[in-house]
Amino acid sequence: MADENFLSQVPAASALFLREEEVRRGIEFLFFGHGALWRAGDAQLAENGLGRAHYRALYFIARQPGLTISDLLALLGITKQSLGRVIKDLEAREMLVTRPGNRDRRQKELRLTPTGRAVEAAVFGQLRDAMSRAYTHAGQAAVTGFWQVNEALMSPRERQRVARLGSES
Repeated sequence: MADENFLSQVPAASALFLREEEVRRGIEFLFFGHGALWRAGDAQLAENGLGRAHYRALYFIARQPGLTISDLLALLGITKQSLGRVIKDLEAREMLVTRPGNRDRRQKELRLTPTGRAVEAAVFGQLRDAMSRAYTHAGQAAVTGFWQVNEALMSPRERQRVARLGSES
């Protein structure tokens, strides 16, 4: 954020927050907020020759070392072919390794290498700083509301996945 002491230009949500105009405003904030967050990490990703898809994989593998390819597919909601390209690229860059699963040898478990952990941590640092500035500006009640709105957008299955993230690391 260029001006960390800016006064919010966001009007309070009206009591008629379900009107089309209010819903559109929320969708626009999601679009632009999402873009701004990712731009915070783009330079770090580009420095490593990576894209956002690479980082999403690195992030979730860092959160759950030993995550299987099928679990990662479910988290990311992308095609097997798309994920295959990302995994192969990260393996070629020596950022992740795959190994047969402990419970089922047919499954591949994913783990970051020290290089992969360092890259994930560097990009996360940029994203964390951007989110921390936004959280500080908005305050605890707004952060809770933000989490609640996002949680309500998710399916019950996605909410369960989010609840489990980081619990096995």
